[in-house]
Order: sequence, then C-alpha cells, then structure tokens
Amino acid sequence: MYLLRNARLVLPGAVVDNGRITVDGEWITDVGAGAEGVQGPGVRTIDLDGSWIVPGFVDMHVHGGGGASYPGTTPEQARQVFEFHRNHGTTTAVASTVTMEVGELERGIACLAELVQDGLLAGIHLEGPFISRARCGAHDPALLREPEPHLVQRLLDRGRGAVRMVTLATELHGGLHAVRQLTDNGVIAALGHTDSSYEQARTAIGAGVTVATHLFNAMRGIHHREPGPITAMLEDEGVTVEVINDGHHLHDAAVELAFQAAGHHRVALITDAMSAAGAGDGSYELGPLAVRVVDGVARLADSEAIAGSTLTMDSAFRRAVLVNQIPIEHASAAASSTPARVLGIDHLVGSLSVGKRADLVVLDADLRVQAVMSAGRWVTEVPQAQPAVGR
Repeated sequence: MYLLRNARLVLPGAVVDNGRITVDGEWITDVGAGAEGVQGPGVRTIDLDGSWIVPGFVDMHVHGGGGASYPGTTPEQARQVFEFHRNHGTTTAVASTVTMEVGELERGIACLAELVQDGLLAGIHLEGPFISRARCGAHDPALLREPEPHLVQRLLDRGRGAVRMVTLATELHGGLHAVRQLTDNGVIAALGHTDSSYEQARTAIGAGVTVATHLFNAMRGIHHREPGPITAMLEDEGVTVEVINDGHHLHDAAVELAFQAAGHHRVALITDAMSAAGAGDGSYELGPLAVRVVDGVARLADSEAIAGSTLTMDSAFRRAVLVNQIPIEHASAAASSTPARVLGIDHLVGSLSVGKRADLVVLDADLRVQAVMSAGRWVTEVPQAQPAVGR
C-alpha cells in the first residue's frame, strides 16, 4: 500500500494543492486534501514535495514507438511499443494499424487480439484500408478498399471482439452501411482520411460516427462556402475530435480552435506515433511504406507527406498546458478521461478517483515525467519513499 502526499492533484475539473492519494494493490482507495491518510504497518509513504499527479494517459491512436510497430511481426514487438509509451505516462493504449494487404492485416489483428485479451492493450484501431485515395496520406493507395460488408465483418471477426475503432471515409461506396455495421457490432466508427463534404459528414454522424480521426489532418479543409467535415464534426456534441499536438501536424492556433470549438470534454489528445518515436532520426517503415525521419518529423521517403509522428503523450499534454495555455485540468481530461469515455472504460481509468485503477503519472514543475504507476505498480523509478510506518 502507498500513501502519496504533498502533491498537486489534477482531479476532474479541479486542482487540489497539498493533496494525497492512497493506493492499495491495483486500486485507488482514497483521494483528498491534506497529508493525513491511511497509516499503519506496510504503508509506504512517499512525500512528493509539491510534484503534480495526473491520471495515466489514455492514447486511443498510436502505431508504434521505441523502434517497434503495431502490429509488428511478433507479440514482443507490440509489447516493446507499449512499454516505451508507458514510460512516458501512457498507461492505457489502443493499438492502431495502417493499410496493408488484407491477409497481412488479418494476421496482425489476430496477434494484437491476444494482447487485448491478456489485458495489455485496450483494443485495436483499424486505420485503413477503407479510406479515401484523395486523402490517404501515409497509406499505400494501391491497397485501399471499399468497405464491403463481408470484408468489414471478416476483419472484425478476426479480432474476436478486440477491434474497438475503425477509421473510414464514409463517402466511399458502402460507407454509411459500414458505419451502421460497426456500431451494430459495438465498434466505434471514426471519420477520417476523408474527402467528404459538410453534408456527407453530417449524414455520417447521423448514421453513427462519433470520432474524428486526427482532426484537420488528411481531410478536406474548411472553405467559407464549403465548410467540409471539420466544421460538421466540431459543431456536433456527439463527436469527439482527435488532436495531434506535436507542433508539426497542426498550427498551435488550430489546436486552440479545437479546444475552443469542441470544448475539452470533446478533444482527445493522441500521438499517432510510429516506430521512430524515441528512436531518433533515420529510415523506418510505416506498414509497407518507407519513412524518413529528420529533426523528429516523419515523412514518406518519396514525398513530403507527414507519416505519423514521433510524439509521446507527456509531450502532447505538456504542450497543451505550456504552449496552448489550456488549463491543466482540461488538458488532463483531453489526455485521459475523454479518450477513456470514448472507449467505454472511464469506469476503470481516466481520472484520479476512488475505485479506479491506480494509473498515475508524477510530473515535476515543468510537467516532465518523474515516475509512472500502472495498476498500482511503479513501472519507472520509484520516487524517494519515506520508511514505512511500523517498520
């Protein structure tokens, strides 16, 4: 059991100075103000000397990191990705795939499904192959497919319930039927890599779309006579918008616009990270495509198209607070509770609340990671602890 005290707690909608958290096993059992908490034999008291504690980050869109990718060729590669991002505060992650040959995608889904069943991952996100050639970005246009019902079902069945979200361009033939098919299977339908009009996007939202995949990126832009899908998704209260806040994918004003227009309760910070995250500049692969990373920016080797990111969630969160001037409790919601709610797991993770899993991140005054706890276990260096009471 741990008593973490003298911390600045970022709670839902509020910041508590001189706060405390008690962790018993995997769970949070007490949260409050003041240093007094559970005392007794076996309690390890850790004085955090004013450090921040935020909920563990929830990344609902990540392709890789630490030199490895989802789905990878082995479960060990997927574990390598997860462990890299967990060290940066992501305690819950959905593994995102990219467009590839259908048979290869099926094998990848089957591999990742095992890790979802083991509890390592919170689900699988299929980004492609049901996307627009006009807005395919870092996806191989030769491998794109229309969302035929039998193919959609084939991929879902391969995941045995582990596929949590599918990104598709709903203007494709069969796109609206696919949205209904996904929602009927309990899968989140996300609109992205789309050339849809405002009217088409509104129709897709009406059919069941609830997520905008990396808002602004790989979709038709806003025109004063053709507002496009961005406007449709920002204005609808039922849609959560993903934002890649790395300083490269979006101008800071666009990030701030998303928060202003949608509100922090509808913005989900994501990394969209690929294998180069944490691995340095050089040559990599994103699915079947070659990628070159220069100065931390990933682009397709044969074009200037951005190919995922090298972002981590702690950096996205830190930029939101320090650069975009988003209140820390709102940035925390966008990094934790909002994606947890979208994924349907906010009863378990996403906030520092009694009864939830003890997933938390300790940050210094500059919002840099000092320590990470996942399910009550320190996965990074443990902060300096005082001697346990009774020893």
